[in-house]
Amino acid sequence: MIALLKNNFISTSFGTSISKLIGLARQILIAAAFGVGITYDAFNYAYIIPGFFAVIIGGINGPLHNAIVAVLTPLNNKKAGSILFSVSLKLMLILSIVGLIIYANANYLIGIIGPDLNIETKLLAIRHLRILCPCIPLSAFVGLSFGALNAKNKFLIPSLSPAIISITTIIFILLDWLFTLNNNLSIGLHKRDLLALATLTGTFFQCSIQFIETRRINLLKPNLELFKFKKLEVRIFKLIIPTTLSSGVGQINVLVDMFFVSGFQGAASALAYGNFLIQAPLGILSNSLILPLLPKLSQLVSKNGHKEFIKSLVLGIESCFLTTFFLSGMFILFNEQIIEIIFQRGAFNYEAAILVKKVIIAYAIGIPFYLFRDLIVRAYYILEKTKLPFQLSFAGIILNVFFDWILIGGPINNSLKLFSFNYGVIGIVISSGIVNFIISMILLIRLKVSKKTLPLNHIANKTSLIFISCLISVFVCNLILNGIFKFNNNFSNTLIYLFSGLTIYLVTYFFTTKMLKVNNINLKKII
Repeated sequence: MIALLKNNFISTSFGTSISKLIGLARQILIAAAFGVGITYDAFNYAYIIPGFFAVIIGGINGPLHNAIVAVLTPLNNKKAGSILFSVSLKLMLILSIVGLIIYANANYLIGIIGPDLNIETKLLAIRHLRILCPCIPLSAFVGLSFGALNAKNKFLIPSLSPAIISITTIIFILLDWLFTLNNNLSIGLHKRDLLALATLTGTFFQCSIQFIETRRINLLKPNLELFKFKKLEVRIFKLIIPTTLSSGVGQINVLVDMFFVSGFQGAASALAYGNFLIQAPLGILSNSLILPLLPKLSQLVSKNGHKEFIKSLVLGIESCFLTTFFLSGMFILFNEQIIEIIFQRGAFNYEAAILVKKVIIAYAIGIPFYLFRDLIVRAYYILEKTKLPFQLSFAGIILNVFFDWILIGGPINNSLKLFSFNYGVIGIVISSGIVNFIISMILLIRLKVSKKTLPLNHIANKTSLIFISCLISVFVCNLILNGIFKFNNNFSNTLIYLFSGLTIYLVTYFFTTKMLKVNNINLKKII
């Protein structure tokens, strides 16, 4: 059993790491090819609806994935294959009808999502949405086969398969560049459709590879009872529906944000680039800090170790803030260098870099509460107190609309503005940070473990000292760098500046947090 878990962990970690690296390469090429402009803006608006299905229905750890794992794990391959085939056909048929409805109403839907888009961006977004519609039914089989393969301890293919869309996009962009250089050749692709076509093609390949893998291990058994609902199928659908509604709340917030920034050209692109840079390290921190803590917290609950549960959770909260405040300072200090090294080439010009820089700084301010909210919500679920997090998820949508409206003003030519100021795309990011902060604080204050609240004064004092450590470290590092580095900007000098600066900042932050006694990291043990 231990060997099996070890192999599964290695397969998943390897596949996920490769997928992340390929995703980074894809984003670098998109930035170079499209920058912050109409094409990438249009694609981001068009992908909101198919993206909902790709993430919620077709994603790893999505509702379909979890439901299938729960139901198919105890079954033999023959019975599991029959259920998988039947559920796949039914769900793909339902989502094909949904896809056709979206295709027919693409103009209307884009008008709702982006009411203040300029006409060129709107027409291109409508075109992209229609191209992407087949991704909706395909996402059903992707999610189902993810779960089916995991249920039978097949982890490598599912963890690698998300990279297929990225690889396809990379190939399409490279082919476009190759044939653009040779004016005598043409691959028949309109560059403005490239991202949508690449995503559709990649989704088809992803679906095909997972289909081949499920067939290879005899996990897809055709049957003729298409219109009958077996007991296990009903169970799967009962599991899917409520979790889809709950999981979809985050995607609704994305839709709200895009609705409010539709009048700002380049905003959707800037948000996509900024979010990518922020979410990558946050994902790593979540996997390294939160995931290992959850089994321990779960065991303590089952053993009624409530005092130890509180102690472990408080230590987790401190570790969360210790690492995320470091991240905030890093992005505030080095956002310019990070953007230049990763994105600034080709169509991603100086103006694009300035806009994304502002977005990253705004994201950096709220970073600590993104991870903290994730941790505190998981604690509620371990304690089986799901009502408050679920209610606050919906309250968060209302708060998001409210703060978006305050910081930007209403869309549709900025009518119905509440205030005279308008922070544009930066306001959207600040709004998300405020909402995360409010919800996190409510969850923290209301959390009770065996009728005992968390030591709020202790947490507040520790967090304040970590915040002070971050401010001191940013100030000292900035002072040292301004005194040392006096040279012209080029790629190699930027790399030297970034790595030297990160080293100085890391050392300063480590010793400052040690001095203020908010850092329990033991270097001797690590070495």
